[in-house]
Amino acid sequence: MRLNEVFQLDAHGTTLRREVLGGVTTYLAMSYIIFVQPGILAQAGMDFRAVLFATCLSAALATFLMGLLANYPVALAPGMGENFFFVFTLCGAAPLGFGLTWQQGLAAVLVAGLFFILLTLSGIRSKIIDSIPNSLKVGIAAGIGLFITLIGLEYGSLIVSSPATLVRLGDFRHPVALVSVLGLLAMIILLAYRVRGAVLLGIVATTAIAAGFGLVHYRGLFATQLHLAPTFWKFDLRGLLGVHPARLATAIFVLLYLALFDTVETLVGVGQQAGLLRDGKLPRSGRALFSDAVGTTMGAALGTSTVTCYIESAAGVSDGARTGLANMVTGALLLASMFFSPLASMIGGGVSVGTDAAGSPILRYPTLAPALIVVGAMMLKVVRELDRRHSADIQHCLRNCLRFYFLRGG
Repeated sequence: MRLNEVFQLDAHGTTLRREVLGGVTTYLAMSYIIFVQPGILAQAGMDFRAVLFATCLSAALATFLMGLLANYPVALAPGMGENFFFVFTLCGAAPLGFGLTWQQGLAAVLVAGLFFILLTLSGIRSKIIDSIPNSLKVGIAAGIGLFITLIGLEYGSLIVSSPATLVRLGDFRHPVALVSVLGLLAMIILLAYRVRGAVLLGIVATTAIAAGFGLVHYRGLFATQLHLAPTFWKFDLRGLLGVHPARLATAIFVLLYLALFDTVETLVGVGQQAGLLRDGKLPRSGRALFSDAVGTTMGAALGTSTVTCYIESAAGVSDGARTGLANMVTGALLLASMFFSPLASMIGGGVSVGTDAAGSPILRYPTLAPALIVVGAMMLKVVRELDRRHSADIQHCLRNCLRFYFLRGG
């Protein structure tokens, strides 16, 4: 059978049925990004539908590449954490942000992607990873997790800004806050019962609750016309080169750093679960890293933030996925998702809760808030990797965590 020859199903002790089931499960576990990513990047001024298409297309292409080159059941998509760094730090206002336009931000992602490719082909990438202290790795990951959770709480009006204490609890009688709380409870219950695609189903449940409160309205289900022009090939390299060299170097370094460890930790974690490691090492890791690097470069060209390996691939592995054939299924479903843009805009669109001092509408995202809170909280699990006997490491971790939390990685 041709598929058996290409993906070595017998050698990995798997079957076509298991690979298809694993690919579908991985898609269900990671597909929340289809709704979350456009809503986040739209805050940087990017076109919602174009980002959705760029997200689905770059994720599908990178997932296909991983399956074909490395034969691993590891899907890729724009990373959580990297997207917030893109919007709130790269494109955020000074002094906390770099003050880039989103076009310059895409150029920074593109440059980082090209660096990924060079580092991977030269073999330097693994040496860089080994040279960075564990406390720094854990602190940055945990800090970004805290930041994502904070944004989720703000999106759901569960906290609001306060001149005296920076933040305070919001009004839980407000429909936005009520929807967010009910949606969060639904998502936690789904996760507690280990339901496949719990985050995606939680978003759907929250949207249904929001519809009951009159906060979202049906806009259609399918759209056959692709809408990629507003972001395709819009990176501004010339404008990026006009940024102060120190700030430019910092931006590229953080993009490199985030993607480096997201990719390696996911590959090792999923590879270990799938039984792919040999003597503690991952065969064909260079091909896997190359697929990730190319995915980031393609994503920047299409119009989305850093593309990286998704830990949600572990859900597909738990259902039997062992080869890149599962990625073919996941990638095909990601491509099909491009035609559900009206549904995505209904779910990811914001709800106006008033106006600011300049008269601009204040938007909240109750349908996305529970997912951000949950995903951000899950990122805090990395603190378990610290050796509690080394107090210095814990102090460095907390310092780095707070730095990236309050300064948003800047």
